[in-house]
Amino acid sequence: MSEHDISVVVCVYTEDRWEDILAAVSSVAAQSLPALETLLVVDHNAALLERLAREYKETDGVRVLANAGPRGLSAGRNTGIAAARGGIIAFLDDDAVAERDWLRYFASGYDDPLVMAVGGRTMPIWASGRRPAWFPEEFDWVVGCTYRGLPPGRVQVRNVLGGNASFRRTAFDAAGGFATGIGRDGDKRPLGCEETELCIRLTRARPDAILLIDDRAVIHHRVPEAREHFAYFRTRAYAEGLSKALVARSVGADKGLESERRYTTRVLPAGVARGLRDAVLARPGGAGRAGAIVAGVLTAAGGYALGSIRARRGGATFSVVEIEVTPPPASDDEEAAA
Repeated sequence: MSEHDISVVVCVYTEDRWEDILAAVSSVAAQSLPALETLLVVDHNAALLERLAREYKETDGVRVLANAGPRGLSAGRNTGIAAARGGIIAFLDDDAVAERDWLRYFASGYDDPLVMAVGGRTMPIWASGRRPAWFPEEFDWVVGCTYRGLPPGRVQVRNVLGGNASFRRTAFDAAGGFATGIGRDGDKRPLGCEETELCIRLTRARPDAILLIDDRAVIHHRVPEAREHFAYFRTRAYAEGLSKALVARSVGADKGLESERRYTTRVLPAGVARGLRDAVLARPGGAGRAGAIVAGVLTAAGGYALGSIRARRGGATFSVVEIEVTPPPASDDEEAAA
């Protein structure tokens, strides 16, 4: 194995996404740069764990693991990190498929030894077949996708987005894993920002670290019908505000809100202006997009205000939990090559 070998971690939690999970694993198997292994980490669902173990029992390079920590996405990712054998660890959402050169573009970013993380571009697959006319591209992060306002190309960023990201293993040695208590739990409010907090913690531990987004590393992310409605849009925006408050409390508002200031002062006003212009020109959804941007900002701000109060009172905390998982022994081929 080399330090550029890539382990892919896919965290799963429900049998409702069975076909999506199979498609995600198949997209990894079809990569132009083969992955060292694919790790399916099952979040406290015994039936799904057993079913996946049967499905991939005879499949080389696919391992099925139980989340060894508390329920939630962060602990699932930490389980994958601890079990992975690759020098680079990539994360793919369980309801997404990667384009053929996804891992190749990730790997190329690590030619620079200072690069500690490389993220990619996530495109929505709308259940209805098309973007809702009122849904602004500036808020595609609501459905886990790359949003309008991120710089194009391969660029240095404050943080990568967790559903389409990769890290050097040494990044976790320096900063620890994903924090529990801040990210998603399948049964709870759709919180987020765990990758933001990790990336900020990483650059504090390694001030010379470079984090990149390469928009050629593309995945396609399924957006279910329930998330195409304004009710989910509002709920997710509110949850983002709550999560940002936790991050700002942990790392300081200057760093925790560094990217968000540009987003709210430049990207969103431009989006409102485009929506109003489209409304004047009688283009579909213009007024709705402008209104959704304003509503999203106000809702996120409300979540941030409440989250800040809770954080100051000590009512909302998160922490990095150490998880001990022993990687499998090396294969005969690997031992012979050692």
